[in-house]
Amino acid sequence: MAKHLLVTGGAGFIGANFVHYWCETYPQDKVLVLDALTYAGNLSSLNALNDNPQFSFVKGDIVDTELVASLLEQHNIDTIVHFAAESHVDRSITGPDAFIETNILGTYSLLKAAKRVWLDDTQSAKEKYAEHRFHHVSTDEVYGTLEPDDPAFTEETAYAPNSPYSASKAASDHLVRAYHHTYGLNVTTSNCSNNYGPYHFPEKLIPLVITNILHDQALPIYGDGQQIRDWLYVEDHARGIDLVLKKGRLGENYNIGGHNEWANIDIVNLVCELVNAAFANNPALKERFPLATQAAVNNAQSLITYVKDRAGHDRRYAIDATKSTEELAYIPKESFQTGIEKTINWYLDNQQWWMPLR
Repeated sequence: MAKHLLVTGGAGFIGANFVHYWCETYPQDKVLVLDALTYAGNLSSLNALNDNPQFSFVKGDIVDTELVASLLEQHNIDTIVHFAAESHVDRSITGPDAFIETNILGTYSLLKAAKRVWLDDTQSAKEKYAEHRFHHVSTDEVYGTLEPDDPAFTEETAYAPNSPYSASKAASDHLVRAYHHTYGLNVTTSNCSNNYGPYHFPEKLIPLVITNILHDQALPIYGDGQQIRDWLYVEDHARGIDLVLKKGRLGENYNIGGHNEWANIDIVNLVCELVNAAFANNPALKERFPLATQAAVNNAQSLITYVKDRAGHDRRYAIDATKSTEELAYIPKESFQTGIEKTINWYLDNQQWWMPLR
């Protein structure tokens, strides 16, 4: 049977990629995106779906419980996939209020609406909504930080968030779990590693490096650049969520990772090498990106600039996705090398998308 999905934050980076993946993979399903279109939400990321009858969009805030409840009823929603979140750690340090509002109160609002609409006490309602699902998308940052030789995060790792962002996501995870155990709401949660790929907002590390090279601007590296992250190609993340929705046990958390641990400085050097190679192999790129000087595109590493480390910067994240592999048959398709090449090519080919965001 066709599903009716509500995707919150579907105009954001991961949300938009998930919407594209779902519409392509399940053309019989209906997908409704709810997004407030804050700075990180970009409706142009969904332009390719404008004429697709399975896709629709509503501008609105997840904190508006009445709006959410009305959408669940009007569109006969049976699956909520909740991406909507403030997600930039630096912004959470300088302005945490928005993170508390969206990530905690917004998640609470969605849970209230789902409980109201889906958990009616009548027997007919219980039968009608028995298979409905609330899937919450979270982050590995809720687990805190790891030392270089520590084992990777598992679903049993104790929460120890170190930034306002990760603390707000940890709180939302606990709310989702509580609504399952207290009220019986059908929920699953996934905790992912660092995503990268198309439609990534230019303030984040990988698109920042790519677009700064193309503008002959400095590539800022926090501290010594040895912070390690596990990198996940965004379409592999979408595929992982799909598997959780199909096979995940209710009330459970699933880690979704890319099996790609890289130090930040090594990522920057790799991106520099690949952009240099792209310009060397395609001279026409110089005409398309006139701000990229010969020095930048011949030796982009020369733009690397070390800056003061940010407050509370976690040293290492690493995901152990064994549970997802064993229970869901989850295996990422992209290596970091293949994924980063696809990502760089997308930014070279889609200047009209990212240029206004700078």
